[in-house]
Amino acid sequence: MSTQNETTALKTSKELFVKMVVSNWELQNQRLNGWLAQLPDERLLEPVAEGKNRAVYLLGHLVAVNDGMIALLGLGERLYPELDEAFVKNPDRTFDEIPSVAELKEKWANLNAVLTRYFAELDADEWFAKHNAVSEEAFAREPHRNKLNILINRTNHEAYHLGQLIFLKA
Repeated sequence: MSTQNETTALKTSKELFVKMVVSNWELQNQRLNGWLAQLPDERLLEPVAEGKNRAVYLLGHLVAVNDGMIALLGLGERLYPELDEAFVKNPDRTFDEIPSVAELKEKWANLNAVLTRYFAELDADEWFAKHNAVSEEAFAREPHRNKLNILINRTNHEAYHLGQLIFLKA
C-alpha cells in the first residue's frame, strides 16, 4: 500500500471513529431528553431511590460536567460555571436554593445545542489532539489523553447517570 493510500485510510478510519463516538454522545442525549420529556418537573424533585440523589441534582450535575467540556476541549468559555458549586463540588441537598428544573432543562438544551455546533466544527485530527488538562509532555507519553477520549468519558458518565434516573420512572 502506498504512503498516500495509508494516509487516506488512516484519515478515513479516524473520521469513522469520531463519527461513532459523536453519534453515541448524541444517542445518550436523545435518551436523556426523552426521559426528561416523559416526567413532569415536580417528579424530578424526588430522589431516584431512597436515600439517593434527587433527579434535579443529577440533571444539574450533568449540565455542569458537560459544560466543562467547552473549556477542556479548547472550544471557548464555559456557559454555566456557577453550577459547579451546587452540582459538582457539593452533594445534593447542600444548598437550600438551586436552579429550578425548568431552568436546568433550558440550560441542558442550550448546552447541547452549543456542544453540537462545536463538535461539528472539529475535524478528525483535532479530536485526536491533546485536551487542556494534559501537558505536552504527558500527552507525548500518553496520546490517548485526547479530546475524543474526553467525549467518550463524558458520554459514559451521562449513560451512568441516566441509568440512575430511570429508577425514578418506575
